[in-house]
Amino acid sequence: MQHGRKAEVEALRRLVLDAVPELNERIKWNAPSFGKGDDDRITMRLHPGDGPQLILHRGAKSAADGLFRFEEPDQLITWAAPDRGVVTFKDADDLSAKSAALPDILRRWVACTTR
Repeated sequence: MQHGRKAEVEALRRLVLDAVPELNERIKWNAPSFGKGDDDRITMRLHPGDGPQLILHRGAKSAADGLFRFEEPDQLITWAAPDRGVVTFKDADDLSAKSAALPDILRRWVACTTR
């Protein structure tokens, strides 16, 4: 992979896989994506030069039904839709600062969005 933030992408990839080891990893939209079976739930968004993002979702299309809620007291997630959140990492220090809270968030996200 050629990316200006490759070290951060690799660290974030390892963090996801360590937090939720039962996830399958594949490349989707030229970035790592994680899910159970064919159902992706966490996808990285990479732009050359920009910090990586984690997109927390319930599949390729929004599945918002008015009933879905995800509590996240650390407020690391910016909500793009009721069932689609984004965690942005400005740089390696920001990734490091968010790394303590992120594993629990990822485990809970996968648990409440997979069957």
